[in-house]
Amino acid sequence: MAASLDTAVGVLVCIFHKYSGKEGYKNTLSKKELKELIQKELHLGPKLKEADIQGLMADLDQNKDHKVTFREYISFLGMLAMLYNEALLQCK
Repeated sequence: MAASLDTAVGVLVCIFHKYSGKEGYKNTLSKKELKELIQKELHLGPKLKEADIQGLMADLDQNKDHKVTFREYISFLGMLAMLYNEALLQCK
């Protein structure tokens, strides 16, 4: 039986690959793929406006190739984890 953290990491990897490669290279997310991932996999996703998605894409796309690599996606997850942690601390 997998440990909780193993399972969580596996799910995060699977979610990336569920959306990557629908347009172009199989190991990157286009802006459209990133938008779909955010809208379907995050509670706040449907509330984001197009400008929010564009800003997020610009922030994540560190090498400015108009794609989000797995490494850039992991940076995004790190930012999300920090935001969730801050929210949790404020609730205590």
